[in-house]
Amino acid sequence: MRMEPRIVPRKEHRISRKHVSPNALRTLYRLHSRGFIAYLVGGCVRDLLLGRTPKDFDIGTNATPGQIKRLFHNCRLVGRRFRLAHLRFQDEIVEVSTFRRSADPSDAVEVDEANQGRRHVRHMKDENGMVLADNIFGTPEEDALRRDFTINALAYNIADASVVDYCTGLTDLKDRLIRSIGDPQVRFTEDPVRMLRAVRFAASHGFDIERTAWECIRQLCSTISRVSPSRLYEEVQKLFLLGFACPTFALLEKSGLLVSLFPDLAGWARERDGCFEALERHLAGIDELVRSGQRASVALLLAALFGPRLEEAAMARHREGIPRRQALDETCAGFLKEISRGVQIPGRVGARLNAILALKTSLCRMPPRRPATLAGRPEFAETVMHLKTAAGTEGEHQAALTWWKAFLLENPPAESAEAPADEAPRKKRRRRRKKPRRGRSSVVREEGTAHGQ
Repeated sequence: MRMEPRIVPRKEHRISRKHVSPNALRTLYRLHSRGFIAYLVGGCVRDLLLGRTPKDFDIGTNATPGQIKRLFHNCRLVGRRFRLAHLRFQDEIVEVSTFRRSADPSDAVEVDEANQGRRHVRHMKDENGMVLADNIFGTPEEDALRRDFTINALAYNIADASVVDYCTGLTDLKDRLIRSIGDPQVRFTEDPVRMLRAVRFAASHGFDIERTAWECIRQLCSTISRVSPSRLYEEVQKLFLLGFACPTFALLEKSGLLVSLFPDLAGWARERDGCFEALERHLAGIDELVRSGQRASVALLLAALFGPRLEEAAMARHREGIPRRQALDETCAGFLKEISRGVQIPGRVGARLNAILALKTSLCRMPPRRPATLAGRPEFAETVMHLKTAAGTEGEHQAALTWWKAFLLENPPAESAEAPADEAPRKKRRRRRKKPRRGRSSVVREEGTAHGQ
């Protein structure tokens, strides 16, 4: 049964246009001026209503991707599963999506694109019910009702500055509750990443997950393995590198998602008393870094999360007679091969993780050998950060940190130009200029000149 949306006028909500990105505002106004519906949608509306600063601003419209591309010269269409428009500005990317609706049986067929002569699948699911393609356009209400959670289905209408709620988003926001739209079992089956998103929102906002949704997460947690490893790598960064890794880790463990994401880590930690608490303290150190304005890399996160296990395994190899560095290299190589079956870790990030753990051993040797050389290593700053995050659980690092703090005061390090491994820019290849080919006419001309002389 269709419900009338709840519309909250400007004077009754706290969203102000001065808190919205200028680029997003310009995009909204242009769409509106050309006769299209233009809404702010998703998490940015939720966060603005909570008085938080959104990390990005997404826009929903009834303009099709093709119409958006014709309207904005800085537009790039991306995505196969969901066709989206990315508007590239100097300092940000504004994502614009066309309103969509849920599929019916007639949509799961190939159709011709208008004036293109190509064929594409508008909607498709795999044998498990996970959505592989979803590009069926609909109304603002249909779009809101196909989103994951009620608190993410709110919209801000640029036409009259009102907030539009097509379900119970405003009530659930007030009650600090994460509620799935529709049957959570169906929604989590369609896209298992929604389970990770529920945990992430609960951890970052201090919300509770509604009981039925929570039970479905516990029941379906193993299906997260159906998600592509590359997509899970992106989700892991959102889970652990935004300043709330510690509460996220606790919820992942309680829900069963941790076992599905990192089965070997979960099994290793369960065999050791106090290990989960120690890992949470490591992650709390990562959170402290992020909240202080510093950037935590993926390699630093992996060192905090998997470092103790890798160091233990490497030490066991070393006791068997394998040289210490070789033991660590072999352990890290096996770890990357193992974890990449579920979460794809780029090789450069794995190499940085290995370098951090290797340098940690050198930094903890008292007194360290050639300290100036060690301080000049590209991974030195991240290794010191790793020592700080581990110091709360491994007391022996305190002495090393005190020594290095005194050394750096007397010998300030030069600024390293090298970026962290997970964001190192790729070198552009120089194109060789091709020498102009000498055509037959030029040869004849030169020969004619020569004869003339």
